[in-house]
Amino acid sequence: MRLFISTGEVSGDLQGSLLIAALQRQVAATGLKLEIVALGGEKMAAAGATILGDTSGIGSMGIIEALPYFIPTVQVQRQAIAYLKQNPPDLVVLIDYMTPNIGIGSYMEQHFPDVPVVYYIAPQEWVWSTSFERTKRIVSFTDKLLAIFPEEARYYQQKGANVNWVGHPLIDRLENTPSREAARTILGIKPEEIVVALLPASRQQELKYLLPAIFQAAQNIQSKLPETHFWIPLSLEAFRQPIEKAIQDYGLRATVVSGQQQEVFAAADFAITKSGTVNLELALLNVPQVVVYRLNTITAWIARNVLKGSIPFASPVNLVVMREIVPELLQEQATSENITQAAMELLLNPERRQQTLADYQEMRRCLGEVGVCDRAAKEILQMLPN
Repeated sequence: MRLFISTGEVSGDLQGSLLIAALQRQVAATGLKLEIVALGGEKMAAAGATILGDTSGIGSMGIIEALPYFIPTVQVQRQAIAYLKQNPPDLVVLIDYMTPNIGIGSYMEQHFPDVPVVYYIAPQEWVWSTSFERTKRIVSFTDKLLAIFPEEARYYQQKGANVNWVGHPLIDRLENTPSREAARTILGIKPEEIVVALLPASRQQELKYLLPAIFQAAQNIQSKLPETHFWIPLSLEAFRQPIEKAIQDYGLRATVVSGQQQEVFAAADFAITKSGTVNLELALLNVPQVVVYRLNTITAWIARNVLKGSIPFASPVNLVVMREIVPELLQEQATSENITQAAMELLLNPERRQQTLADYQEMRRCLGEVGVCDRAAKEILQMLPN
């Protein structure tokens, strides 16, 4: 059976790889052979997909920020559609990656209406939709929508989609996470060290907008708590050189690692992080965090004046329960002084720390039970033609 999977950015590549592994597990007993061609990245390739186009580095948040990626995005979408035209698969799975996937989904609906389309991790229309036109298109071409958030499931169901809530795939990742003690041993961390994870970027724009404020805050924390050591897990190897240069410029005691993000999170006492899926992973591993985000000032103005502040929160941790569990410092608030203050509060105030951990437990209950990827894989395989 031939599957086509389409996703983009670092987080999509991770989710795609987890799904592919689950699909292979599910078909192992049946004798069915899956051939998977995909838009994705290294993780999906390692899981067994043939990568048609590497989209792990094509991604941005914001209108102005998206301009440099417009042509690469259009090219990869055209490449996918040209492939699908010549090699129609038995089933298409779309994961997040809104603009290209809406184009691919619409193409399949128009030209191959008999090929089922599954949307797994749908665009967050339930958070920031300004018109229902996009939602209508998604519902129109999607034969089955597999939601990861309860609110996402409710929203798309109300709009007429065939929806199943499977839970959040990061729940499954926890099964393989080392204990704090094991992680610190693996990384060679001394017992007395305070470990602070820094996650400034999974997109190019974030190196520009977020890294300076985060690293200045790290320098401030280091001066107040000399036993602090910073750990920076790379999301893309291309970011190593600018991050290592910034470590030198700010005089940080820091270690950059590749491929050991889970170990760093398991070992961490605290994190300063960009907004994104990574916030959920930290929360599920009980790491208190400060979430920071900045966009181009024009994008921010459009968001405030067109969306009229309709986005309640930036971090998925807060979105899940629709209240502030972790501090969010956005746009003008994302200063090194504010980051430092919020970080010191969570590092030194045991009551505040305990409250965060208790709130994390509430959030976790909204993300479903272990077995998410296998549930999603079963739902997808059920859509294959006999």
